Amino acid sequence: MARTEKITPAEWLVMDALWDLVWDGLVTNDTFHAVRAFLAPPPRTRRDRQTRVYRSRRVAPPAAQGRWSLVAPRLESRPSPTEWAAGIAHQLLNRHGVLTREAVAAEGLRGGFSTVYDVLKTMEESGRIRRGFFVGGLGATQFALPAAVDLLRSVRDEPEAPQTVHLAATDPANPYGAILKWPAQSGPPREGRGPTRTVGATVVLVNGRLAAYLARGDRQLSVYLPEAEPERTTTARALAGRLLQLATAPEGRRGMLIAQIDGIPVAEHPLAPFLLEAGFVRGAMGFQAHPKRAPELSQEPAT
Repeated sequence: MARTEKITPAEWLVMDALWDLVWDGLVTNDTFHAVRAFLAPPPRTRRDRQTRVYRSRRVAPPAAQGRWSLVAPRLESRPSPTEWAAGIAHQLLNRHGVLTREAVAAEGLRGGFSTVYDVLKTMEESGRIRRGFFVGGLGATQFALPAAVDLLRSVRDEPEAPQTVHLAATDPANPYGAILKWPAQSGPPREGRGPTRTVGATVVLVNGRLAAYLARGDRQLSVYLPEAEPERTTTARALAGRLLQLATAPEGRRGMLIAQIDGIPVAEHPLAPFLLEAGFVRGAMGFQAHPKRAPELSQEPAT
């Protein structure tokens, strides 16, 4: 846990022990505030000589707020190994829709795919789930819920209007970096670390494909545009529009300043015209967007 609060070392030891009990399933809380604070990136601090010093009424760090209680043990109703594996299999199927060996490995399940394979095989033989090769590029052992298979069939064709989604890089709904490998970046090799599932980073998907990776801090952008037209232009325009929405969203952000794209200055990248068209403003340090300067956004619901 990042030490972002001015508390004593003894309090940190208590918090570490408390969260160890949470991960072991022995302690719970009555709100999600502590979980959000635990997973939130460290806040950006600004030194201002004119800032007034005040005394907070908070007696505990954000990650320790709320009312904590022990999870009541139920020794008499402890599930058998088979029941436990069946419960885990149902949970993974509902979470992923299509369950693969790579998805189970990304979950860090104790025992790996073999823990739930027998249960999945029994469910497939009884007709409750389906087995097949649904996702190309992954292992052949794949199980899916019937509703997930029907949904996959419904999105075989490209939609008329691009469907854009932005997710946290660590979100389980983001398959890249966990189930799928990060796509190869176009152009010459770049120095530094590539995209990772890091807290604070954001991915943008256009029609289900990775279109951009926005590093923590919003200054470094990596794009993955199709080579052929008109898909390349359509993806670039949709990506620029979604980045503007991220920059001007009323919650959580104070604008956005993109300094580099794919390791080169933003003004020299082929995506630059699309960013300017979407509403970004050229500045001395890069392209920026501010909520007060943003144009009126479309009233269509975000997908």
